[in-house]
Amino acid sequence: MPLVTSPKNIAAALTEFWSPRVVAELDDNYVKVAKLHGIFGWHAHADEDELFMVLQGHLRIEMEAESVELDIGEIFVVPKGVRHNPIANDECLVMLIERKSTLHSGDSVTEKTRSLDEQLRPV
Repeated sequence: MPLVTSPKNIAAALTEFWSPRVVAELDDNYVKVAKLHGIFGWHAHADEDELFMVLQGHLRIEMEAESVELDIGEIFVVPKGVRHNPIANDECLVMLIERKSTLHSGDSVTEKTRSLDEQLRPV
């Protein structure tokens, strides 16, 4: 029987902010969900693009050259190598699609950084 999941429901059940969980695999990519609130911090992924899709709430992604604002159902791809800083002024649920090699906080390590093992643990 096929596994059907609800990314929004899984993200809503998370108890930690900025702590993504893997909900599916697609070729060399992970599909992740996260609950966000506050400021994540500036970072970049040198070799990987990162897709954000807002499931609930509003997300601002600051980049050095510009910023984007995302509402429910909208997506944005942060191109590889672009420094960015996700900000959720209120609670926001997102789905991410990233290569399996993508480090959570890219070239920065902070208290919000989560290992792949942490991201793979059950909800």
